[in-house]
This record gives sequence, structure tokens and C-alpha cells, in this order.
Amino acid sequence: MHFTSAQRRDDGVLEREFTLGEIPGTLWTPESATPAPLILMAHNNGLPKREPRLVARARTTAAYGYAVAAIDAAACGDRPRSAADERTRADFRRAMQAGEAVDEVFESFIGPLVEKAAPDWRTTLDALLALPETGGPVGYSGWTAVGIRLAAIEPRIAAAGFFAGGYVPRAQREEARRITIPLLMLLQWDDEGNPRQRALDLFDAFGSREKTLHANMGGHTGTPWFELDDGNRFFDRHLR
Repeated sequence: MHFTSAQRRDDGVLEREFTLGEIPGTLWTPESATPAPLILMAHNNGLPKREPRLVARARTTAAYGYAVAAIDAAACGDRPRSAADERTRADFRRAMQAGEAVDEVFESFIGPLVEKAAPDWRTTLDALLALPETGGPVGYSGWTAVGIRLAAIEPRIAAAGFFAGGYVPRAQREEARRITIPLLMLLQWDDEGNPRQRALDLFDAFGSREKTLHANMGGHTGTPWFELDDGNRFFDRHLR
């Protein structure tokens, strides 16, 4: 892991960009004593690690006392995508905008993203836990599909917070039944791009004995800011 820049923010959070082979990432760490519990924070559907909503969540969570990491996984963010990747992405957007059935094009778009992203996240986790300023147990927050895959294969993840989306690949819908760690799932009741019932069915499928669903009115990007405070309290219960 090679740190390429460092900046101390007004809230005391240290923000550092890093590279790990071909993986670019950002690590936010608090001023508090180290090591701090680590939270992996992933954005939805390949948006970049510097997306403003993710950065705001990460900085607030770090100021709360956690180390937070985000990466651009394979084929996500600013990392290279093949012409076939771009065509599938465009087909998915076109089908969504036209109100067409999107299940098959979704599988061909999101399924490979999850398969490519999970190994990069595990490689990053190995490197992060070797740093003196980060420690376990580890939490996950963000993109539901890749979070399900990581929770299913990565024993170091002790709790997860998901931003509910009705469209989750079939493989992850099956993996959800094997997940037993504590979960907090956020659902936007009027999400224009994700079927509500599918999200509710996914929540029901998780095998966790401790799982909590928070539903709020509003569209896809309208998650209330107070949910971030509730999420930090959720991680306090399981990571501290």
C-alpha cells in the first residue's frame, strides 16, 4: 500500500489517498487513539470513491471514531472498463429509463461487477489491517450486492449496513440466506429505480437473527442524514 497524498481536515479527520497495485483508494482516520475499528464503505453500482455523498458519509463516520476506507474496485469508478462493459451499462440505463424489464441485462451488468469487486475489497482489507492505525472487528457500509458477497465469504466482517435496492443479482439473493451477522438495512420507500417488494423480500431472506429495517419516505438519494447517526450507533454495538 502506497499513500500518495494526505490532508488533515477541519474536523480533525486525516484523509489519505492510496494505491494498492491497480486499486486506488482513500482512507479516513480519526484523531482518536489508534487502532480504530475499520469500516469498508462502498458506493452503489460502480460510482467513484470520491462521489460527494460517499465522502460526506466517510468523513462523518471517521470523525465519530472509525477508520473508513473506500476504493474504486475493478470496472468501477475511474478504473478502466471494456467496450462490452460500457455497452451493458448503457443497455441497463436505457431499459431503466424506458420502464422495460431489466432483470437479464441487470444480471449481465451487476453480476460481473460484484465478481470483480469482491477480490479487490479483500486485498484492500488485508493491507488495511496491517496498518497500526486500523483494527478489527470490521464493518461494511453501502452497496448491498457487493456487501452480501463480502459478508458471505469474509469472516472478518462482523456487522453490515446496506442501502436497500430491489435489484440484487440472483447469486447474492441466494447468498443472503447464509448471512448471519447483524444487519441494518435502509430502504427508501419511494425509490424510483428499485422495486420496494423486492427489497422487502431480500430483507426477509437474510439469515441474521439480528436484522433491522429502517424505511423512510422519499426517492433513491433521499436517505435522511440522521440515518448516518443511527448507523454509527449500530456499529458501536458490534465493533467496539
